[in-house]
Amino acid sequence: MSQPSSCQQFDDHLIVAIGSNVTSTYGGPRQTVQAAVDELDRAPFKLLKVSRFYQTPCFPKGAGPDFVNAAATLAYQGEPDAVLRHLHEIEARFGRERVSRWGARTLDLDLLAVGSRVSPDEIVLKTWMELSPRRQLEEAPDQLILPHPRLHERGFVLVPMADVAPDWVHPILGRSVQQMLDGLPDAQKAEIQAI
Repeated sequence: MSQPSSCQQFDDHLIVAIGSNVTSTYGGPRQTVQAAVDELDRAPFKLLKVSRFYQTPCFPKGAGPDFVNAAATLAYQGEPDAVLRHLHEIEARFGRERVSRWGARTLDLDLLAVGSRVSPDEIVLKTWMELSPRRQLEEAPDQLILPHPRLHERGFVLVPMADVAPDWVHPILGRSVQQMLDGLPDAQKAEIQAI
């Protein structure tokens, strides 16, 4: 029996980024991320793998306290929009308020990828991938875009993602998580520390 290709092995898995940089009812950011991991291991999800926890500078720089970030792979039966609703429900239970783009947050759960799915389509995904930094600050998509349009640029996403899915291949860029991470500046990677 042949081994599945790198892309095939993640086809039915979700990859989720987990982050916190302010205190929640569960405690500080590290305790909050751990509580979120525990929550992601309950129905309707099945936790498959979780990364180490990392301390990362707030993004964008100077916008708030440092984050604790992690990533997880999950099994889930259903459509990505339903996944996103479940993730938003968990965030709300942790006290997440969506006041400003990239503001401080008790819990941030980002759906990074669902296998090799591109959603809603390649044109929309590429448009958001190519958005200028200024427009990124001002605009947010009004629909789920998969994979996350900025994951390939962000060390705080790729470092933990490499713990759980180093061989996942970006369906547009054709590069694995490890290759995307290797392509980031060393200075950006050096700011991300396992805790």
